[in-house]
Parts: sequence; structure tokens; C-alpha cells
Amino acid sequence: MLKRIAAIAFIFGCTTFAWIILGSTIFYRTYGSDSALEGRVVSSWGAPQEQAPPSATYQEAPAPTEARSNEGKGAAPQPKTVALPLESSHIEVALNLEPRQKGLLWYSTYKVGFAGRYVFRNTSPQEQAISFALPFPAERAIYDDLVFTVDGAPLSAAVGSKGAYATARVSAGKTATLQVAYRSQGLERWRYKLGGDVSQARDFVLQMRTNFKDIDFPENSISPTEERPTANGWDLTWSYKNLISGYHVALAMPEKLQPGPLAGRISYFGPVSLFFFFFVMFIITTLRDIELHPMNYFFLAAAFFAFHLLLAYLVDHISIHTAFAISALVSIVLVVSYLRLVIGLRFAAVEAGLTQFFYMVLFSYAFFFKGFTGLTVTIGSILTLFVVMQATGRIRWAEKFGAGAPSRQLRQNV
Repeated sequence: MLKRIAAIAFIFGCTTFAWIILGSTIFYRTYGSDSALEGRVVSSWGAPQEQAPPSATYQEAPAPTEARSNEGKGAAPQPKTVALPLESSHIEVALNLEPRQKGLLWYSTYKVGFAGRYVFRNTSPQEQAISFALPFPAERAIYDDLVFTVDGAPLSAAVGSKGAYATARVSAGKTATLQVAYRSQGLERWRYKLGGDVSQARDFVLQMRTNFKDIDFPENSISPTEERPTANGWDLTWSYKNLISGYHVALAMPEKLQPGPLAGRISYFGPVSLFFFFFVMFIITTLRDIELHPMNYFFLAAAFFAFHLLLAYLVDHISIHTAFAISALVSIVLVVSYLRLVIGLRFAAVEAGLTQFFYMVLFSYAFFFKGFTGLTVTIGSILTLFVVMQATGRIRWAEKFGAGAPSRQLRQNV
């Protein structure tokens, strides 16, 4: 019996080593090319976006006293750039998540529709030619249907690598309403930067609409003042009368279930599933006096490993759920069809099949539920311990392990 247990332990150790190699291979395939794949996604779709508010400036000529003080110094006085105060910001953002898969990873790509209405005031005592500038949220992106108007009049905007620029005349003391809009694409997160490290925003309203339910606000970002669920997402509002903050408005896109990391974690967990399966099989065969040779355990271990091996290479081509179902079915068929020949159909289909389904399929599927994997395995382990303790409480293990005489003598003395 002890030699048999040692042989089973050796088979278990060899299979564990194979699982470690498989899991490491999956993670290498996943993250070894991640930077290159992400670069391809950025080049074909777009980069993370950070939109900043537009600016409005004019050039102020130097005062006569300043011009006279510079006479004879060889340097002509330079005009001063004056920024108009931003009195109001009303912004609408629509974020539509459209994930893209590259290799063993899903990337959270999205489409964004941006529209903003900004009010600037000319505080100078005379009419000025105001230069309006809208910075682009990312250089590596595409922009379609660009709108650039002042007080409802469309402007011919000059476009550069950093943004769009236009000029309009604004009377002294009057306000100018700048309206901008565009459609673009981005990756992973969208951010609206209020200004510098600590910024002030007056009459600020940002309304965001999403087509996804799983919203996440990154660290160092402002939470919405109002959240309203919709049929397929959220309506979020940030509304402030006079905001002073070093934080910004930001939203991180939800991630789809990542096939590569998930398959890798399931592979690393394979030895745990096999241990429970071997343990329960050993108890059942011991209780029923069924002889399973170590070579039988070797083929059972190989059938378990086939589940993880097939899963690792199917997720490249089909969805993770479909790949999981096919791999689990193949492994169960291998085990049941094999034990049908070794012991019998009833034992193979009921005892072995259900045990494999519980410890391999259900334990592995727990990885699909983030945050509940450890709890699921813990509950399953405790239930297993309870059932086995109840089933084996009356067994005389000394007899089962070949020390029958001392065991009988012990019972006589008692």
C-alpha cells in the first residue's frame, strides 16, 4: 500500500511540474508580446485620451511707458499674451465601449463623441482679435466631424498636431461662446483635465453617457455628483458652481474576461484539482476494495492535464467560455471511457465522472468569478473533508495498510 501511495505521489509530482511549465508558457505568450500588441492596437485604433479645456487669448501691445523705456536698448518690446477667463463649461461626452482582442488579451477600446460649450469674457476695454485653441486629447488618434463655432458662426479652424485653432473678434466686455465637437476613438480610459495641478472651474457641468454598466473611477479623480442607470449603461453628471480642485474627471473602461491570464491561473491551479480527485478516488477504491494500479492513476492525471493543455490553445481561436466547455468535455470523456474499461461503466460515470466534474470543472470555473475563487475552493475543500471524515470514521487504517495483527490486539485490549 505504501509503495502504491509513493507511486501515486510521484505521478502527481510529475504532472504538477508539467502544469507549472504550461502555466508559465501561457503567461509568457500573454505578456511577452503585450507591449507589441498594445502598440498595434494604438496604431490602428487610438491611444488613451485626456481632453483639456480650450483657451482664448489675445495679444496686448506694450504700454507707451514700457516702449519708451526700451528705446535705445536694441530690443523691440514684445506684445503680451493675455488669457480670457473661462466663465462657463457645459460638456457632453458619449462613451461606447467596443473591445478588441489581440493574441490572448482583450483591449478596452472605445468610441467617444465630445461636445463642449465654453463661455469666455473679453475683460479688456476694447475689441480684441481672440485666438481660440482646442487641444486634442491625444496625438495618436483620429478626429471626425470637427465643429468649431463662436457665437454660432462657424470658423475656419487651422489644425495642427496639438489641436485646432481659430480667431474671432470679440467686443470689449462682451462674452464669446465657443462650441466645439468631434468624434474620436481611444483606449482604456478617458479623462477630462480641468487645468494645471490645482484648477478653478466656474459653472462647470459635464454629462457623460456610457453603453456599459461596469464603471470605474481611477484614483485621483472626481466622483460624479449624480449617477443614473440606463437600459445599457449610465448617465453620469459632474456639476459644480465654482470648483477648485487638483483632481480631474476620469473614467476607466471595464475589461473583458482576459483569456490568457485566466487560462494561466487555471493551469497553475490544476494540481489542486488533481489532488482532490486522487484523494477521493483513493478513499472510494479503499472503501470498496477496488484495486487501481499507479499506471491507472498516470492515465487519469494525463486526462486532467489534457483539459488545461487544450484550453491553453483553444482560447486563441474561440471564446473562453466555449473553449472551457469543450476542454472540460474532452477531459471527462477521456476519464469515463478509460475507467469504464478498468472498473466498469457505473463507477466511471457516477463516482469518477461526478468527482472530476466537481473538482476539475467547478473548481476551475470559479476563476470566472473574480473575488470568489478562494472562497469557492475553501467551501469545496471543507465539504470534501466533512464527507470523507464521515465515510471513513469507522475504518481501521492499520488493517488497510497491512498492520492487521496489532490492530486486532489493540481492539481486544480495549
